[in-house]
Amino acid sequence: MVPEPSTASALPKARTGISGFDDVTYGGLPAGRPSLVCGAAGCGKTLFAVTFLVNGATLFDEPGVFMSFEERAEDLAANVASLGYDLDGLVAEKKIAIDHVRVERGEIEESGEYDLDGLFIRLAYAVDTIGAKRVVLDTIETLFAGLTDAAVLRSELRRLFGWLKDRGLTAVITGERGDGHLTRQGLEEYVSDCVVLLDNRVEDQITTRRLRVVKYRGSAHGTNEYPFLIDEQGISVLPVTSADLDYGASSDVLSSGIAGLDAMLGPGGFFRGSSVLISGVAGTGKTTIAAHLLDAACRRGERCLAFVFEESGAQICRNARSVGLDLEPHIDDGLLKFEAARPSLYGLEMHLARMNRDIEQFQPSIVVIDPVSALRGPANELQATLLRMVDMLKSRGITAVFTSLRTDGTFDQAGDLGLSSMMDAWIKLQDVDANGERTRTLYVIKARGMSHSNQVREFQMSASGVRLVDAYVGPAGVLTGTARIVQEAEEQAALLRRRQDSERRRREVQRRRESIERQIAELRASLELADEEEQVILGEDELRETLLIQERTTIAGRRGAAE
Repeated sequence: MVPEPSTASALPKARTGISGFDDVTYGGLPAGRPSLVCGAAGCGKTLFAVTFLVNGATLFDEPGVFMSFEERAEDLAANVASLGYDLDGLVAEKKIAIDHVRVERGEIEESGEYDLDGLFIRLAYAVDTIGAKRVVLDTIETLFAGLTDAAVLRSELRRLFGWLKDRGLTAVITGERGDGHLTRQGLEEYVSDCVVLLDNRVEDQITTRRLRVVKYRGSAHGTNEYPFLIDEQGISVLPVTSADLDYGASSDVLSSGIAGLDAMLGPGGFFRGSSVLISGVAGTGKTTIAAHLLDAACRRGERCLAFVFEESGAQICRNARSVGLDLEPHIDDGLLKFEAARPSLYGLEMHLARMNRDIEQFQPSIVVIDPVSALRGPANELQATLLRMVDMLKSRGITAVFTSLRTDGTFDQAGDLGLSSMMDAWIKLQDVDANGERTRTLYVIKARGMSHSNQVREFQMSASGVRLVDAYVGPAGVLTGTARIVQEAEEQAALLRRRQDSERRRREVQRRRESIERQIAELRASLELADEEEQVILGEDELRETLLIQERTTIAGRRGAAE
């Protein structure tokens, strides 16, 4: 934003109600003093003056008088009706008075008696009738068209400006651009307390309106050129030239709406208020990822605004249904709004002014710009515009999502005008052509302040939604699509074969073990049988030995008896 003055100004100011202009002038035009609004034909002087009057009457309870020297009251009312201003209604409510003063050059004589007493009488009557606090004189060249005496002209100008000051009227006087001067006469800018220069220039067949506060007596003010926009919503000025890097940093984490992508980010999503770049060649799914971010935010009850330059909002909603997203209920609930325009409709600064105005009105928490690469202009102006765009969103704490079309599949950052370095997170989408098919892949190139995966993921879109699949990474390289499926099938088959071989070897070992155990059992049975047989034989031998001893004993006894 425009930097604030170091000390508060004591000069009373009258707010114009024009978005951005009061920021540039630190409060509005000098109250009770005349201000000059000058510029070439078609730059918006009359519309600026009417807006000043209408806002004063409707917003600040300051009735006003519009004195026209060119347009009739009915023509003026018809011309500003396109901005939504009901001059006839305000006139009926005595909040605005319109007086058309016809000035014919042939009727003006430089006799030395020329004065503005008649004008003062008419103007005073109109002011007193409605109690006016504001006055517009449009245009001053017509009033002094017949005067060529510089001394008389300067004298009457001073009388006019002095009369307005004496009455305490905050006046806006419009003037046409002159040759070598801000105005035709070259005097008005010197006697005015504030001079605002409007410009409507054409570059590369694109019109851009710019505003500059040339001087402001007694007050600090923005000194740069500022783009301003005139459309059906009135006048809005973009008071952004450069932003200080003093905005806060939130630790809140927002889901991307894609579980696989959240899993690749350490906290499980993106930081709130960060800037996210989604880049890739055509057809890789940039808008689809942005649509998921919008859907996830709307489901959380957050307001989202999307600036689109290649498709209409209705087309994006239709295409999102093919991946299982229904964005239309969010639009019906007032949570999602699409602003669609061709890049060639405005110049760069006009696009920026339009975005600033729409963001101020809608107050979104997430903004999508799809694609930012569609903007065209000189490289230095385009880079400055992108920087101001990023700063404008960051200063408001808005999470910004930029999609960018890249014509190559490399990581080269040349040609992106430094956009990638401005981003807090960069998601790269890339096509991989192999085996006669095209496969989408996704990388997280960077994610400031958080751990993130450095692996490639296959990016699949279907009617059931978006899914990230781990790509095959092995000796054969990174495989996706059918090649990944074939490789996984081959690995599954090899694993099955290894398991079958292992099971077969286990069964063979088991059979050998059982065979040996049977052999051991048979040997043990034979051994036991041999032991039993041996015991029997030993028993029989002992029995025979016993019987033999008994027989010997019996025989010996018989011999002894015979003797």
